[in-house]
Amino acid sequence: MTRLDTAYEAAVDGAEIARGLFRTELDVETKNSKMDHVTRADTETQQRVIETIRDAYPNATIVGEEEDELKSVPEDGNAWVIDPIDGTTNFVRGIQLWTTTVAAVRDHETVAAVTVAPALEDTFVADSTGVTLNDEPISVSTRTDLDRFTVAPILRYGPEGDRKFGTLLRELILQFGDVRRFGCAQATLGMVASGALDAAVSAQPDPNPWDTIAGIHMVERAGGSVTDLAGRPWEPGCEGVIASNGNAHDEVVENVRRAVE
Repeated sequence: MTRLDTAYEAAVDGAEIARGLFRTELDVETKNSKMDHVTRADTETQQRVIETIRDAYPNATIVGEEEDELKSVPEDGNAWVIDPIDGTTNFVRGIQLWTTTVAAVRDHETVAAVTVAPALEDTFVADSTGVTLNDEPISVSTRTDLDRFTVAPILRYGPEGDRKFGTLLRELILQFGDVRRFGCAQATLGMVASGALDAAVSAQPDPNPWDTIAGIHMVERAGGSVTDLAGRPWEPGCEGVIASNGNAHDEVVENVRRAVE
């Protein structure tokens, strides 16, 4: 079984656990803020994802949001980056836009990624050659005019950064054709890969790997560009995420950077 096969099986298995608990009565706890939710759906889904990965790779290194898994990607060797439920606030409120995501990483480079949005019946799959959505090849949009760009902010900073995030939102509204915020970073990055959105942006310092790595791989494999806030090639641990169709990437970077300076 290839790493892509395992990523796919693990994401699908985990998504089925989460789907079974969606819109059921769940105790909701919070972590770092009042809007940072966690439920047993997160932990049970993560456990199922890990079980599936370790059935194929018993000594697998796991980077994951919940419980005691690693919180950063090792520089060397193989690792699996997982997010059992990305968009937990959507999940607990009964909103269908949430995902289960698994990425395989080798020596800090992503080699395969799968994002399942079970409530929407959408599955994104990316390897080294391209990306599919529900088994159909996808690619980024071809728009070049920022006045026609639909852009989505991702990765809200938290209460201590709300003023800065508000400034970013204001500038996005002024500088681009339209703005959407979905509350699920992996689904949003998948929309950039599919051409439904033209860019997804965040100025958050050191974004979490489980929120970014799979979706960034998809955007790049779909023909887009992804950099940090300074316009350098994106890698785990850098500041900000700017993912676009690549046709006006420098202009997108400049607008976002100017908004948060």
